[in-house]
Amino acid sequence: MALKRIALRDFVIVQALELDLGGGFTALTGETGAGKSILIEAVQLALGARADAGVVRQGAPRADISAEFDCPAHLHPWLEEAGFEQADDLLLRRTIDAQGKSRAWINGTPATATQLRALGEQLLDIHGQHAWQSLMRADAVRALLDAYAGTSASAVGTCWARWRAAQADVEHARAAQATLQRERERLQWQITELDKLAPADDEWEHLNAQHTRLTHAQSLQETAQAATAILDDEDASARRSLARAHDLLRAQEHLEPAFKDLTDTLASSLAQADEAVRGLHAYLRHAELDPERLAELDARVSLWISLARRYKRTPTELPALLHAWKEELQQLDAATDIDALQETERTRAKSYQETARALSQARAQAAPRLSRAITAAMQELGMAGGRFVVSIDKAEQARADGIDDIGFLVAGHPGMEPRPIGKVASGGELSRISLAIAVATSALGTAGTLIFDEVDSGVGGAVAASVGRLMQQLGRDRQVLAVTHLPQVAACADHHLVVTKPRGAIPSSSSVSPVQGQSRVQEVARMLGGEHISPKTLAHAREMLGTHAAAPSGV
Repeated sequence: MALKRIALRDFVIVQALELDLGGGFTALTGETGAGKSILIEAVQLALGARADAGVVRQGAPRADISAEFDCPAHLHPWLEEAGFEQADDLLLRRTIDAQGKSRAWINGTPATATQLRALGEQLLDIHGQHAWQSLMRADAVRALLDAYAGTSASAVGTCWARWRAAQADVEHARAAQATLQRERERLQWQITELDKLAPADDEWEHLNAQHTRLTHAQSLQETAQAATAILDDEDASARRSLARAHDLLRAQEHLEPAFKDLTDTLASSLAQADEAVRGLHAYLRHAELDPERLAELDARVSLWISLARRYKRTPTELPALLHAWKEELQQLDAATDIDALQETERTRAKSYQETARALSQARAQAAPRLSRAITAAMQELGMAGGRFVVSIDKAEQARADGIDDIGFLVAGHPGMEPRPIGKVASGGELSRISLAIAVATSALGTAGTLIFDEVDSGVGGAVAASVGRLMQQLGRDRQVLAVTHLPQVAACADHHLVVTKPRGAIPSSSSVSPVQGQSRVQEVARMLGGEHISPKTLAHAREMLGTHAAAPSGV
């Protein structure tokens, strides 16, 4: 799993660049101001870093950045769930126009910067030249130990938030007891009022229909009786007329076949008329004038309307209103139940303490291992006999990140007592300790690519050679890309890239090229002696590169 290829167009001072990268340790060098960190910035943008119009090359409409990675198998489910094509390669592309508007793609499908960042966390780790500054921040120290321990404070943070919310509920209930009680009494009175009505869902529609029928019962009976008489009068009814017409036509069917369809139609009409008569008789048998029931319905309809007007609702809204008030009353009852709230607070406090203790135990187990790993790396970085200690003390009070105060202590020389890192380490020592931490922790990461951006600042001599050997060692298992100004580090690299910017070019433009053989000797010699390269400097450069000839450097 590695970064295979970078392609840039109109990015900062790069007009066009296509660069294939290999595995192992690659050094990126160049003169001051040539733009050595441009590749690092481009990779960060391809992986979702914040972008602005300043990265667009002067006079160009947009900058275009592409980064191609080997696609690790564990990312396939993420790609499938997010709707991106799954392949052996992972192509990330980003454009930023002159107005600062950004667009992104993953394997050719539009993506968001958030999705790019999510991938970036899985693909590479970047260690910057100011990484030592984080050694002074308690949150960064905690995060580093937790990452080394393979744990996280997120579960503790969740328990902490739930516990604090329960504490706030208790305090709020105590402070607002009188107000909440008045609100509860008001709600209870309103619920009692509506409970007298006990409005059921859909009752209003049925009640209204029944009330309307009883109100017009006399008129409905008279209408049904008149309709019955028209249909079924013994002397002259519609039914008798239909029957006579049916019989007349049927008698002549043998003479006129067309009468057959008319006879069938009249027979159907007779059947429907008979059905209507039976229905009317049934209605009249059951239809009764019921003044008492009508009075009951009048009273209930009036109560519905009265309550609806009182609470400024339509009658159909009353059942839902009663339900909402009862739910609100339950919430108020819970909010005023101090005993129940205190029990919840105690339960959540216990959950927090248990989760925080488990996290503290994981940290306590990991701290000695991390201390030993960083101490071992320090020995190779000019701090022989130095010692690194991850200290864990009980915090004065519980926090969202746990119950531990975590610190980094260092003893720069043998026999010295470890003290807080910010009080005893110089700037150069801080840079070396930061590099030692990067080396000790990067071996446990999942990212296939490690990028070091001038983390060797402030070191030189034998220490610089140790830095190079450490990066070469890391490159055996991971892809390592290091921006460096130290020839000792560059000489240890398996591959060497040089950033150049032609003098006097207008507009300024940078390019990146791989070097090997005599070209690489020239670059290492330049790093050793500056612009004026002597035969002695060239010999020294060859000697440095020859020391590491066992590595696949291409020299």
